[in-house]
Amino acid sequence: VLLQAYGGGWVQAGGSLRLSCAASGRDFNFRSYNLAWFRQAPGKEREFVAVHRWNGYTYYEDSVKGRFTISRDNAQNTVDLQMNSLKPEDTAVYYCAAGRSTIMSTLRAVSGYDYWGQGTQVTVSS
Repeated sequence: VLLQAYGGGWVQAGGSLRLSCAASGRDFNFRSYNLAWFRQAPGKEREFVAVHRWNGYTYYEDSVKGRFTISRDNAQNTVDLQMNSLKPEDTAVYYCAAGRSTIMSTLRAVSGYDYWGQGTQVTVSS
């Protein structure tokens, strides 16, 4: 399974970016996976941002609620993250991930995901 993330870049505070992640792989049943975005800032641990579960439910980290929107296209095998009203503290490398955990507590954990993209840098200047 290969996840390829793209769409990062540099933006001023208050601006917007849209990240996309394309999944591929033999016998990869995209529809059955929870798809998430995580981020990792320099010197910090990788942290949960948002997840779009296989059943349609979405969850967000508190600091991005109302600003970020996760969406998926099961026909195209893609998951997007629309980021609005960006803040300097959103600066990080963003990773997409896919997993099939059914345990709610793991949806926000790195351990809940089996496949990871390569990461894309998002830089927000003040």
